[in-house]
Amino acid sequence: MSVLTVQHTTVYRYRRPVAFGPHRLMLRPRDGHDLRLLATELEISPAGASRWVYDALGNSVTIVTFAQPASELRFASRLTIERFGSRPPRGEVETSAARYPFVYSMQDRFDLGRMLEQHYMDPGDRLGAWARGFVRGVSTDTLALLADLNAGIRAQFGYQSRDEEGTQTPVETLQRGWGSCRDFAVVLVEAARSLGFGARMVSGYLHTPPVDGNTAPPQLPGTTHAWAEIYVPGPGWLAFDPTNGTAGGDDLIRVAVARDIHQIAPISGSYHGSGDDYLGMEVAVSVQPGRQPPPVGGLSSD
Repeated sequence: MSVLTVQHTTVYRYRRPVAFGPHRLMLRPRDGHDLRLLATELEISPAGASRWVYDALGNSVTIVTFAQPASELRFASRLTIERFGSRPPRGEVETSAARYPFVYSMQDRFDLGRMLEQHYMDPGDRLGAWARGFVRGVSTDTLALLADLNAGIRAQFGYQSRDEEGTQTPVETLQRGWGSCRDFAVVLVEAARSLGFGARMVSGYLHTPPVDGNTAPPQLPGTTHAWAEIYVPGPGWLAFDPTNGTAGGDDLIRVAVARDIHQIAPISGSYHGSGDDYLGMEVAVSVQPGRQPPPVGGLSSD
């Protein structure tokens, strides 16, 4: 178990004061047995009216509306979380799913729904052929297949941070041989779906603890992070980070999940003005060891 502090600041700047449409924030982590939110602060400038909702997948969403124009829009989130380590899932996989190919139960297929379907065009079956290249024979260990698929992205593609909005299609990433964390996550999700797995996109933060001199540091997205979760009967949703070739979620702080990457942007919204009014944005994220906050109303001791 570890306590971490996440600070995430996003600033938008404009040439002149502009009016803002509603903004949608996905910054609050999903609490669960592996993560507990201890404290949260959210500062918004200019001040706006906020309301909290859950979307169709249970993600916590803040809707902010603004009454006054401004030439700068700033969101500053500070989180204190408690993170619990995960167990290796090998002994938990249901016997019927231990080797690929397998068939999900009818109930799982109903619940997974569109997370079983590919969302991007692949007319030449290029992504499907690439994914099938990791299948070793007529019967393959399921977890080994997923680990190989995940590690294959790390080994075969170059990482490039990209600040501009948008995501490459899987075929574009295959053709270019490089991408950002969100591009790699899309490739993994779509490749897993092409093999018949249920898979979903995840956004959140990456904690990078100190590494020794013999270990390569993880690739940092520079802002928020994106990875994939793949559903395996027994252990359920398993985290795979293709950017760093790692499996398991010990260093990942899950904020939101969705069937498509475009549904989980940390901040989205609009402004009323011309294209020339927008000067750009700055994003800063840090994840550091933190201290457990004192109980509300508790007494501190010397």
